[in-house]
Amino acid sequence: MSQQIEEVSVLKLSLHSRLVGYLVGFQNGRNVLSFADEFTNDPARPTFSLITHPSFPHSEKLMSKPWARNQRLHPALSNLLPEGSLRELITQGLKTHIDNEFQIFSYLGQDLPGALVAAPMEPEEVPEGILTTHGKAKAIRLKTIDRGNKFSLAGVQMKFSMKEKDGHYNLTKNGELGDWIIKTPSTKHKYVPLNEFTAMSLAKLAGVDIPEIQLVKMNKLDNLPQINLPNEKLAFAIKRFDREGNTRIHMEDFAQVLVKYPHQKYDSANYEQIGKVIYDFSGDGLQDIQQFARRLLVNILLANGDAHLKNWSLLYQDQITPRLSPAYDIVTTSVYIEDEQEYALNFDKTKNWFSVSEENFVRWATKSSIPWRAIKPHIDDAMEKVRTLWPAALEKLPMDEEHKNELKEHWLKLHSDFRIE
Repeated sequence: MSQQIEEVSVLKLSLHSRLVGYLVGFQNGRNVLSFADEFTNDPARPTFSLITHPSFPHSEKLMSKPWARNQRLHPALSNLLPEGSLRELITQGLKTHIDNEFQIFSYLGQDLPGALVAAPMEPEEVPEGILTTHGKAKAIRLKTIDRGNKFSLAGVQMKFSMKEKDGHYNLTKNGELGDWIIKTPSTKHKYVPLNEFTAMSLAKLAGVDIPEIQLVKMNKLDNLPQINLPNEKLAFAIKRFDREGNTRIHMEDFAQVLVKYPHQKYDSANYEQIGKVIYDFSGDGLQDIQQFARRLLVNILLANGDAHLKNWSLLYQDQITPRLSPAYDIVTTSVYIEDEQEYALNFDKTKNWFSVSEENFVRWATKSSIPWRAIKPHIDDAMEKVRTLWPAALEKLPMDEEHKNELKEHWLKLHSDFRIE
């Protein structure tokens, strides 16, 4: 009995115009990433993921075999896709299942986070070797869908990659690169853009490295899809640090680094593990771990309970060397979640903001094999800046007054090491 020939669609993956490999999508949802020999055999290759960096343990062995998954893509690719309402919006337009990640990935392949580009291949372009590794397979053309803006969704908070020109922002299309991430107001929580702008501004005053941010009037956002929006006039805008003009800069979040799926972002790692990766593998481990410690402290001070794996990233500015990226997604979440008192991940075996003292930072550093003497001056400097600058700055920032009062109450509940009077 002859073996049935399976039909597959193939995406060509490239990084900085270099061939990385091929992603094969089967009709039943199975997908397989095969690295190109020319990529794996090049010790000077651009970094696709930290786990493929030549200095990372077992990277060559890891790349020697195809990465196969069902429905969801491998976490290195799956984490490039949007979650929540934006994902629903896209799958609604594509008329595909929300877990059909190959289809979503192929649709978004020209403007993914970082520098990876996924381009559909014509059947005749697919190397024979890619097809023969999957038994009897026949390449078919991937169906392309121009979804336009002809559908709508009730969103919680939506974020879009947009291009700014003359003070107006437009959704990108036809391979154009977005240079800003725009977050519209939430239908569930009030004044989230004002909250994030305020929290990020305070973080900057404490010495946290952040991209350019601004509040944008909603009437400056052109060609948005038909999404439900509250009666708020401002959206939050953050400059993409993975773009410089028309140049892509590669990046990956820590869910990708630790090979975890998005749904595992809260419960599959701790801040010691993230810290150790940064300290051991960053191109400047000392500077980046000092910045990481400062951000851990600032998240406590700002009552941000959402600093999960996807909200920490590595940036490959020189295409090869990992560095801690600028901070993003810092929000005072406690004003939206009743009785919230916890970090997103474990920190020295605790998550409770109000019990964390300097001693927890000492033990965190010890467990991550980081000298405390290198961390303490940065904790002290952050606290001096915070206590000197934050109270007056908060009064002038645009956060909702009720939220400001809740944040000030939060400051008074913190351990005496970190309390802000």
